[in-house]
Amino acid sequence: MLSILIPTYHYHTLPLVEELVQQCELCAIPFEIIVQDDAPNSTCATTNNAINKIAHCSYHINRVNLGRGANINSMSEKAQYPWLLILDCDTFPTTNNFIKNYIAFIKEEKGTIAFGGIAYKEEVPKKEAMLRWVYGQKREALPLAIRKQHPNQNALTSNLLIAKDIFIKTLFTTTITQYGYEDLVLLYELEQQNNIVTHLDNNCYHLNLETSEAFIAKTKLALENLKKLHHEHPEMVKHSKIVRLYSLVQRWYLLPLLRFSFGLTHKSTLSNLRSAKPSLRLFDWYKIGYFSSIQ
Repeated sequence: MLSILIPTYHYHTLPLVEELVQQCELCAIPFEIIVQDDAPNSTCATTNNAINKIAHCSYHINRVNLGRGANINSMSEKAQYPWLLILDCDTFPTTNNFIKNYIAFIKEEKGTIAFGGIAYKEEVPKKEAMLRWVYGQKREALPLAIRKQHPNQNALTSNLLIAKDIFIKTLFTTTITQYGYEDLVLLYELEQQNNIVTHLDNNCYHLNLETSEAFIAKTKLALENLKKLHHEHPEMVKHSKIVRLYSLVQRWYLLPLLRFSFGLTHKSTLSNLRSAKPSLRLFDWYKIGYFSSIQ
């Protein structure tokens, strides 16, 4: 019935697998869990190899780095069941009914794609990880009612259930090999094929809070992906807030002013984003400023 796909990269995935196995067994369903490490020299291989000793579970290490999207595509080819559950390695179910809720969705034939949502624990992290936590709380852990307003735009593939035949027809784009915006492209293409995401109250915690410095660096990589998509496939990223704002500024011939202002405020903005009280408004300013500077 269910193939659970967990792309990982230098991350100890065994606790997540053990929890999912327990929940699947309680549901008495046919299942498999495929974990695929996209780090050829993974520092977690020794621990993760224990996954191979668990019934219906396997752990693989890629010989070369594929990128997240291509890694999931590869796992989907190995999957033997008609439903795929894509979970990020640094997630963890918030309840013991996580798998049960998805099985109910399948059996009741409520749709072909479901996003359960992302949650963040209430404990305030250290200053070094504050930006990622604040961003996740305000921008990713959206209430169910808000997520339903724009179903495909408000979904993520870090906790996504999808019929295998639907996924295989679309797949992640292989043109994106570094972090960022592969979700947006996949969900856009699914929407173009009239595949609408159903939103459920079936959250996973996002556990791995990277440092603010690392999150800023990954954001820059993502914006470079967005630039490429904006030039090559503008229709795919038309819903991006950054693209919409950039187009507006461009239309009003304000790009030189934006770039000049970003240059003046760049250091002070970064100082805030690395602080114990990062501002998401300044983070948005940083993103549009950086995006305009690399055009």
